[in-house]
Amino acid sequence: MLKLQPVFFVVGIIIVVIGCIMLIPALVDLYFDHSDWVIFSRAAVTAIGLGGATCLACRGELGSRITARQGYILTAFSWIAISGVGALPLWFSSLELSFTDAVFETVSGLTTTGSTILSGLDNMAPGLLIWRSLLQWVGGIGIIVTALALLPMMRVGGMQLFQMESSDRSEKLSPRVRDMCFQIVLIYSLLTLLCGFLYRAFGMSWFDAINHSMTTLATGGYSTSDLSFAKFDESLPLHWIGTVFMCAGALPFTAYAVVARKRSVIPVLKNRQIQLFFIVVGVFAALLTFRLLQTHEFGLIRSFTLASFNIVSVITTTGYASGDYQLWGPGAVMLFFFATFIGGCAGSTAGGFKMFRLYVLFAGLREHFMRLRSPNIVSVSHIDDKEITSDIYMAVSVYVFLLAVSFILVSGALALTGLDLITATSAAATALANVGPGLGPIVGPAGNFQTLPDAAKWVLDVAMILGRLEFQTLLVFLLPSFWRD
Repeated sequence: MLKLQPVFFVVGIIIVVIGCIMLIPALVDLYFDHSDWVIFSRAAVTAIGLGGATCLACRGELGSRITARQGYILTAFSWIAISGVGALPLWFSSLELSFTDAVFETVSGLTTTGSTILSGLDNMAPGLLIWRSLLQWVGGIGIIVTALALLPMMRVGGMQLFQMESSDRSEKLSPRVRDMCFQIVLIYSLLTLLCGFLYRAFGMSWFDAINHSMTTLATGGYSTSDLSFAKFDESLPLHWIGTVFMCAGALPFTAYAVVARKRSVIPVLKNRQIQLFFIVVGVFAALLTFRLLQTHEFGLIRSFTLASFNIVSVITTTGYASGDYQLWGPGAVMLFFFATFIGGCAGSTAGGFKMFRLYVLFAGLREHFMRLRSPNIVSVSHIDDKEITSDIYMAVSVYVFLLAVSFILVSGALALTGLDLITATSAAATALANVGPGLGPIVGPAGNFQTLPDAAKWVLDVAMILGRLEFQTLLVFLLPSFWRD
């Protein structure tokens, strides 16, 4: 029989952790003398009580190790539980949001998508703005990392959970999962602090710098203003800081640990997916700069800055916007639509297709055309001195198929809720790729998801989680054999 008690025990601990994090915005509101500190305190007590009760009810049924099947269920249940509990402060707040809107904003934050239903951010309670940023910061590194740090102490294994939640299959950084998680979280935290200090040094207030540093490294895109990064339109240095740290969040965090351990950047510079990432970013930025020089009178430096910032924001699935790029012409809109699907590197906070898969596809196409020319040739492709096996090709092919099918189904479901074709297709793409802004007047960079029907928001909730977990972790539940002993 499938035992769910260990699953609920770990979910309970994760809920307790989320409840403790809610105390941070409560303290912020208390510091600024805003009444919402009471809301966050009540939500924190509710979460800690609910999570604690779940742990106590299931503590006697822990096994020696969590199974792979329990791991899949734990991953799914964790995201569902966190999305529901994380929505409590927004639901209880003075914003008077419906539960649907509160869950949408929470899921968008945790999956680092960045789509929002909120407006009036410039005058919003500071605690709520901090909470949105914290959701993205925690979701960026993966809430499962928090669980992995605790699982070894609870006599349950957890490496398979990290593999389910992340596409990174690289070599372990240390023999212990807890040490690996500590290294990743430490690097993530230090980069966030550095980003915040640079934002402050070049003109942001401390409050804006703290919020934007968390959402930049998380490649999430939540801002403290309805204008997003256009609030800082006059500061080109802030745009370049954002560009650099969005790229930093889109690189594999294992690469940073390698640099720290070997004290050399050479192994990282030889990483194929990192090389491909910067090639793709460079090509798209150059094309968009050329387009802006044709259609606008920004000048070369400003055009290159705006092009680099906005294209990096979309490719890394961050979702910041320093302007309405739909006004830059159809050529620019087409570039942004294609960039929506690309994504960062495997093992990063970014979503999307990922550079690792893109490299494997290019390698597979190269082998295919070489065999067409010479049918008897023996060709073996490699990535970073490792052979690209048939299993890897199969995994990438399955992902492409699932992405295509999911895009069609989500677009169709959104169209059935009454959305027009551009809104439905771009919203589906931005949700599955965890980007944030889409195309069109409703969900575009100058739009807002508030006006969408509730049914469309629930469809997008599922799509965002599907994209964050890269489809297979959730779709495996559709197999009848999964539920059979």
